[in-house]
Amino acid sequence: MHLTKHAHACVQVEHHGKRIVIDPGDFTPDTPMLLAAADAVLVTHAHGDHVSFDALRTAMRARDHVSVYGPESVVTSLTDEFGDRARSVAPGDAFQIEGLQVSVHGGLHAAVFPGRTRDQNVGYLLGGLVYHPGDSIESPDIDVDTLLVPVSGPWMKLAEAVELVTALKPRRAVAIHEALLSRIGLDLVGRLLGREGASPVPVEQVTPGEAF
Repeated sequence: MHLTKHAHACVQVEHHGKRIVIDPGDFTPDTPMLLAAADAVLVTHAHGDHVSFDALRTAMRARDHVSVYGPESVVTSLTDEFGDRARSVAPGDAFQIEGLQVSVHGGLHAAVFPGRTRDQNVGYLLGGLVYHPGDSIESPDIDVDTLLVPVSGPWMKLAEAVELVTALKPRRAVAIHEALLSRIGLDLVGRLLGREGASPVPVEQVTPGEAF
């Protein structure tokens, strides 16, 4: 499986010549280009930094084989136009995309403010190896080889990133959800979660556009 990190929470997965794009949102400048070449799209939740609905609709109109998977809050606005190409998923579901097994976990977005209703959010485990949690720091009961770790957001603190890595015990951890951080903030994350930091598995920072 070949992965490419893009800005913020967006990751492209290449498997047997097919391209799956996860969370192509408005904080990812090359979202339109990625969607124009996508064979399938996985969306964790309906927030704009994780899904650009305008770009998604444009891509689905241009490429009539592209399917989108996401929680009901994501696909509701797409089904009238695209029918069953917009597929609702929930925790406990499992399906295949071009032979790649995908299982669905989680269910709720991390709490942003006390007392505020938590939005739908699902995490995806691809090929039994790579886990993208979206905006959640809850750890499902799964084995993970490569964990994509959120490192910034109004809903989290870095101690929660450490807790997520500690709970899932991946072989490798890669930082995502970093667009809100300045260079100073990224350097701080590198020190606190890197090889000399608090995370039991160092959280790597991959430059957008870099494959891993």
